[in-house]
Amino acid sequence: MSASEYAVVLDHLTRRFGPFTAVDGISLTVPWGEVFGFLGPNGAGKSTTIRMLCGLLAPTSGSGSVAGFDLRTQPEAIKSRIGYMSQKFSLYEDLTVAENIEFYAGVYSVPPSRLAERKAWVLDMADLQGREHSLARELAVGWKQRLALGCAVVHEPRLLFLDEPTSGVDPLARRSFWDLIRELASRGITVFVTTHYMDEAEHCDRLGMIYRGRLIALGSSAELKQRFAGGTLLEVAVQDPMRGLEVLAQNPETGEVAVFGRHLHVVMQQPVAEATETVREVLTAAGLDAATLEPITPSLEDVFVALVEQADKAG
Repeated sequence: MSASEYAVVLDHLTRRFGPFTAVDGISLTVPWGEVFGFLGPNGAGKSTTIRMLCGLLAPTSGSGSVAGFDLRTQPEAIKSRIGYMSQKFSLYEDLTVAENIEFYAGVYSVPPSRLAERKAWVLDMADLQGREHSLARELAVGWKQRLALGCAVVHEPRLLFLDEPTSGVDPLARRSFWDLIRELASRGITVFVTTHYMDEAEHCDRLGMIYRGRLIALGSSAELKQRFAGGTLLEVAVQDPMRGLEVLAQNPETGEVAVFGRHLHVVMQQPVAEATETVREVLTAAGLDAATLEPITPSLEDVFVALVEQADKAG
């Protein structure tokens, strides 16, 4: 693919705030038509990256383009061609639903001849028919979220940036919102979404995992899970998980070990039977009995935790 065939191209993109490096040399490409997920914990650098991509923050170093326009020299051209929804939904609380739509239609230069059509589309998409005259502040969080999404795409952009769009929203509203994202993607809109929810990441065509400002993995959910193909993942229930983690981490055959709720997830560089026997022997020698010990299929959370631990060891 040539650069023009990518919605987003980043080459060692970096942003510093004084001595603190928020985004550290990120390089990636996002093809047109993809739902790309930027996955990482709070403070990892997701929002800083997306603000640079939307032309709201200049990079300290590195380069990139969005929709074919240069991040450094053409931020205004980028702003006019993308949709952007921030964590706080970017709504004007004292305006009505209809007034918010009209305001953003004006900001994005929707032709007056198309305003009625686009307003009707947003109201239908957000399921807000009959609520046109309600103030935005009167809406439940899930409806605010839908309205904000509608305002972000009222001008029919080909590229949409969503920054933690489901933060603080209940699980049912989150699921409904992802249905809307897939609907927009089916219309040909490229979506770049940041999230710290592992289950949401499964909805993306491809993922970039970011930690402490660095891109630590890139690929589809299935590809990232294949990182465990060379080992065995065991779920272990033990009376003292923290003690179990400590003794297993010291075992040379242990790849990674982490606490997941009331269990331990242990990656062993051995076949299943041998790995199970090794873990049981290590725990028994430390005076710990494993109530359950069984192989499981790795989740994205397992992958992310393993990658984070690898990054910490390397860094």
